[in-house]
Amino acid sequence: MFKKIEIWILYLFILLTIPVTISFGLLIRHELLEAPRFRGISKKALFLVEIPVKVKRIIFNDDNRVPTRFPLLNGFDGKPNSKESYLLLSRYSGNLKEGIVELVDLTNFQVLHTWNPDIDKFNKSVNNQEEFRYIKRDANNSRYVLTHPKLIEDGGLVFTDNSPLRKIDFCSNLIFQKYHDKFHHSIETDIEGNIWASTYIYPQSLPIEKVGNKVMGDFGYVDDGIVKLSPNGEILFEKSLSEIFIENGLEYLLFATGDINNFLFDPTHLNDIQPVDFDGEFWKKGDLFLSLRHQSMVILYRPSTNKIIWKGTGPFFHQHDVDILNDHTISVFNNNSKDFISGDVVDGNNQVIIYDFKTDKYSLYLDDSLIKNDVRTTTEGRGQILSNGDLFVEETNFGRMLYINSDGSLRWTYVNRADDKKTYDVGWARIIYNNKDINIVKKFLSSRVKCND
Repeated sequence: MFKKIEIWILYLFILLTIPVTISFGLLIRHELLEAPRFRGISKKALFLVEIPVKVKRIIFNDDNRVPTRFPLLNGFDGKPNSKESYLLLSRYSGNLKEGIVELVDLTNFQVLHTWNPDIDKFNKSVNNQEEFRYIKRDANNSRYVLTHPKLIEDGGLVFTDNSPLRKIDFCSNLIFQKYHDKFHHSIETDIEGNIWASTYIYPQSLPIEKVGNKVMGDFGYVDDGIVKLSPNGEILFEKSLSEIFIENGLEYLLFATGDINNFLFDPTHLNDIQPVDFDGEFWKKGDLFLSLRHQSMVILYRPSTNKIIWKGTGPFFHQHDVDILNDHTISVFNNNSKDFISGDVVDGNNQVIIYDFKTDKYSLYLDDSLIKNDVRTTTEGRGQILSNGDLFVEETNFGRMLYINSDGSLRWTYVNRADDKKTYDVGWARIIYNNKDINIVKKFLSSRVKCND
């Protein structure tokens, strides 16, 4: 039935495959550990190696699963808050197999309202332009997480997930979606009710000879932009972060780091925009604090003059979530993750760092509690110090949230587990505790309407 193969042919085949296998392995090693001289080839080699993983994800739909570090915890565990407060809980429902947002009363852990929009329906109306050509594959109903949802004054819920910026109503119907660029990471509003969010500007604002013209998803330059929108979605201001760096004499931070053969495709990685709502000794109303993960840097930027007023580096690594505490201090969620030979790892535990502009000093906040509770998300993460001194933390990589009392004791935790006992993504939950935001919640709940199923 089968012809015999001469043994020398078999030996020759084995001999020829050895250098091919070694070369393929070297390309993968270059891509993962070094600065590849043959980036285009090595990228394709890495793509081939990842095919089985991608096929597995498609078949088993496990994109939104995270490691289960706390097998005994499920949902809320602990003592509810004594003071009125709420949680906009963005999570991937392992039971529904789609992303949802729940409005939770933290005085009893009861879910007061759930948003569950039809993302596939929204995607159908997105123009099939280059930036969004994979949106139906990568950001569909079964994968989408409604990231950092914000309930605004008119009762609309605003969110994104490397997608158009979207606003939905009480019944999860679409009010608008802005898709001139992909929006990503945090969403905040200023004192006037305008929305601040970050985008990936495409085509890139810098010349092709500097950064090329490929879209980010296909290894193009990540041109982070800051955008201000009205509550109705009108764009009021937009600026490239790379241009801000260049125009403020910081171009060397974009193009003068790393190996001579390694072009940095994502040199800034903007992950948080925090608007300043009042004048002070160290800032003015309208300024912005920006967190840049890949620079391990926080900057204070003044859009009115296009000037970087202050930049802070040093005690934080790959940080997220900048918050203004009072007229002279800010807090920063420090991932404390460092690029060692084995990869990006948390060196100890996550930290919440306070910087005092008056004394020019950094200090740790409730660090013993973060160590005791083993908080260590490598990427993402949130940390909010409340006005009473309590601390809310999201350990995004592990689907966990913690509420720590001002004395350092743990009040409650939340772990996003499903009926299958697996743990799933959370999407930057937002704790609601100040009077202004509580009033927005009350107004929203008082406007309840009957929604069609």
